[in-house]
Amino acid sequence: MKLLRRQFLRLTTAAVVLPAAALSARAQDGYPARPVRIVVGYTAGGVSDILARLIGQKLSERLGQPFVVENRPGAASNVAADFVVHAPADGYTLLLAGISNAINVALYPDLDFDFVRDIAPVAIFSRSPLVMEVTPSFPAKTVPEFIAYAKANPGTINMGSAGTGGATHVAGELFQMMTGTKFTHVPYRGSPPALTDLLAGRIQVMFDNIAASIAFIRDGKLRPLAISSRTEALPNVALISDFVPGYDAYVWNGIGAPRGTPAAIIDKLNAAVNAVVAEPSFKAQLADLGNTAVSDSSPGFGRLITADAEKWEKVVKFAAIKPE
Repeated sequence: MKLLRRQFLRLTTAAVVLPAAALSARAQDGYPARPVRIVVGYTAGGVSDILARLIGQKLSERLGQPFVVENRPGAASNVAADFVVHAPADGYTLLLAGISNAINVALYPDLDFDFVRDIAPVAIFSRSPLVMEVTPSFPAKTVPEFIAYAKANPGTINMGSAGTGGATHVAGELFQMMTGTKFTHVPYRGSPPALTDLLAGRIQVMFDNIAASIAFIRDGKLRPLAISSRTEALPNVALISDFVPGYDAYVWNGIGAPRGTPAAIIDKLNAAVNAVVAEPSFKAQLADLGNTAVSDSSPGFGRLITADAEKWEKVVKFAAIKPE
């Protein structure tokens, strides 16, 4: 968490001191002609906020106008999504979109917007695996051993998460759905309190965001059984899909815009984000957070959102997940 605070302070300072002359020199005719806001559905200082500030700073440098982060937390990021959906479709109000938005399609069926339909996908820029982790004292040292232990000791495994319906919850439910195991879900308000209880043995397993757990793993306080997708942060840890074929779950973040935003603006932003993703310095910044820089076309990002919404709908129904 100290890493996140350092990143946050550095980025907020950079946003203040970014020279006006540099912005003016890079200004181009047409879009953007004034500051652009990136709306984040979580509070300042967290991983989502840090990612928004990282990409915003880089886009400011490339496109000649400030990209300012605006935090609108609430309802598992639905407050921010609702705000952007109903904003003018002119490219000046963007959303830091993430996996929670895809999960929420099924979790909150009564919203007055359809995320898949009403958000225009601009560009994905970050991906982070989830790590299946236990304490070193837990009897299982591999995923197959864990599955065997869970089936032999029903009702004894408590699975912590950073909150009901979030990525760290549904990833664990997907694992249960695919392996025929059954855990007791224990939701927390964020990863830190869940990790505290995992370290204390009050819960037995987490499928956590790697950025929140990596320090404990490196210190040997947590044992990673497997990760959901390949990452340089844990290069020698097996994939969950090595033992559970077809298992696929990872956290992603990208930029979305209101439906109806002109294609020329979408294309310009997509090109700018993809150029940022190719920068070694940006890749290094994301790697510090346990994330991987990724890129895709706007249509490719749209297909990911649609596929994720469909996948998590099945998991939400299987586990009968209800929002808190």
